[in-house]
Amino acid sequence: MCTMIAHQVQIMGRAKSGLEWFEVREANVSYDHPYDLPLEHALNLDFVNEALGPGARVAVELSVDAARQLVKAIEAVLAQADQRGVLEDVPVIAVPAHIRQ
Repeated sequence: MCTMIAHQVQIMGRAKSGLEWFEVREANVSYDHPYDLPLEHALNLDFVNEALGPGARVAVELSVDAARQLVKAIEAVLAQADQRGVLEDVPVIAVPAHIRQ
């Protein structure tokens, strides 16, 4: 049975698909049937830029335990950055990593 549980959030980020990086503007989060993970239901994450069409997408399917562990790890990393006083969203002049080297 499909759960039909889905949310979309606007985000600011970058994702890599194949050899190319692209801007991601939305994250679709659902708990429903996965496409490839051999489970009845999974937490499904789609990082997309709808303006760029269907190719601008990175999908991740996680078991419930893996999703919970990921949430804990994200919270721990953000808390550590906050404790160190480096938790910020400060724009910089974008220089791709391959050029900085």
